[in-house]
Amino acid sequence: MFEKFLKRSNWTDITISFVFALLGILLMAKPDDMMAFLSTLLGAVFIIMGFLKLVDYFTSQDKEDYLLTMAVIFVIIGAIMLLSPTIISNLFSIVLGIWIIASGLGNFQTALIWKEVKSGYWTATLILSMLTIVAGIAILVMTSLAVQVAGIIITCYAVLDIITKVIFMKKMKTYAKES
Repeated sequence: MFEKFLKRSNWTDITISFVFALLGILLMAKPDDMMAFLSTLLGAVFIIMGFLKLVDYFTSQDKEDYLLTMAVIFVIIGAIMLLSPTIISNLFSIVLGIWIIASGLGNFQTALIWKEVKSGYWTATLILSMLTIVAGIAILVMTSLAVQVAGIIITCYAVLDIITKVIFMKKMKTYAKES
């Protein structure tokens, strides 16, 4: 049962990594257009959410102040995103960098476990995890670089993550047979 859960989880992770690879390629090919698109999309989503909260506030019998507060906050955030796409670019870099570092650290831990069980894949996973961590740090440190660099790093991250997950799935089958 646990093996089925891991298998489904890994396929989900691989699918998400393919989406990230596509996003990375688009960021490399059309960085300004993609950031403008993402900023516009997120800004519109926040403004719509704000208006929906406002409708909730005025249509509810209990006038709950938090609904009005959330509506105003969402509209302000949406307007900022629409008017200043550079904020989105900087926040995107920070969140992405932290996420990539966390993923690299998880893969690093997996490599150490594989070393203990004498797996031949531990060295490759260790190297890939270190490259992933370096990519995450690069995003955090160099937020002023063009969005194209983020696209390259996102694509590399996605490819490295797919490789790591495929290796893990192959080794999982081997360990399941040995158990």
